[in-house]
Amino acid sequence: MKDTAQANADKFRDPTTTAGGETRARVALKDPKTLWFNTGTLCNIECVNCYIESSPTNDALVYITRADVEEYLDQIETRGWPVTEIAFTGGEPFMNPDMPGMAEAALMRGYEVLILTNAMRPMMRKKMQAGLLRLNAAYPGKLTLRISVDHYDPLVHDAERGTGALDKTLRGMCWLRDHGIRMAVAGRSVMAQSDVESRAGYAAFFDRHGFDIDAQDPAMTVLFPEMDDSVEVPEITTACWDILGVSPDALMCASSRMVVKRKGAERPAVLACTLLPYAPEFELGATLGEAEGDVALNHPHCAKFCVLGGGSCSA
Repeated sequence: MKDTAQANADKFRDPTTTAGGETRARVALKDPKTLWFNTGTLCNIECVNCYIESSPTNDALVYITRADVEEYLDQIETRGWPVTEIAFTGGEPFMNPDMPGMAEAALMRGYEVLILTNAMRPMMRKKMQAGLLRLNAAYPGKLTLRISVDHYDPLVHDAERGTGALDKTLRGMCWLRDHGIRMAVAGRSVMAQSDVESRAGYAAFFDRHGFDIDAQDPAMTVLFPEMDDSVEVPEITTACWDILGVSPDALMCASSRMVVKRKGAERPAVLACTLLPYAPEFELGATLGEAEGDVALNHPHCAKFCVLGGGSCSA
C-alpha cells in the first residue's frame, strides 16, 4: 500500500489533468490586491511545522532589499495593478536590516503595509523599534503587524516554537500595544476545537493582555488550516467549484503574488503563492507582467489549505 506522500505525489503530477483523467482546476489573476515580499528565510527560531523551513541557518531565500521592493512598486504602477496592500513575510522579516526601509518605500506610495512577525528579539532591537515608531507616526493607520500566536495556551504554542516562546512574543506585543501600533494575530487551527471555541480562546487572551484585536474578525485573527503532508488530499477539478460552492476568485492566487530572491540568483522571481516558495512550477517569471497568467492547482496545499481549508494569507 502506498504511503500518503507517494499517493499525493502520484496525483499532483500533470498541471492540466488529474490522476483520474479530469481537467485540473486553474485560477486566473483577476484582481491583484496584495503583493507579497519574502524578506528571506532566516529566522531567529526554528518551528516544528514551518512550511518554509525557516531557521537561523536557512538562507535558501536571501534578503530582499529596498531597491528590489521599489522596482516592483514601479511595475505595479506600470502594469496598472489595483494593489492596495504590500505585505512582508519570512523567515522573520525583522532579521532583514532593510525592513523599515522596505516598509517605508511602500507607505510613501500610499499602500497599506502588513508585516508578519513573531514579535521577538529581532523586532525588539533598537533600530527596528525606532523604525516602527517613526513609520507609525508618519503614516497613521497604514501599518499592521500580524503576530504569530499559534495558540493562546503557552503549552500548545511553545510545543511548536520552543520553550518560553509565547512569553517572548508577549513582550513584543505589549511593546506594540503601549506604542499604539496596530496588531493582528495569525493562529493555527487545532483539530480538537471548533472555530467558535478557538476565537473565544483568543478573545479571552486578548482581553487578558489589553490587546485591541478583534478575535471575531477573520482579517484580524487569522486562523490558518493545517498543512499536514501526512494527510492524503483530493485533487481539485473544474467540477469542484460548483460541487464545493467555492469560487476560484476567492483563492489567494486570484488576488496576490509573492516576490522572492533565491540564493545565487541574479534577480528576484515572482511566485504564484506564498505557501510554495520551493516548488519550481509555481515560479512565474522575474516580472509582474510574466506573473499575470493563470495558476494550475497542482499541489496538495492548493487543495487542503486554500480550496478545502479556506485559508488565505491576505485579509
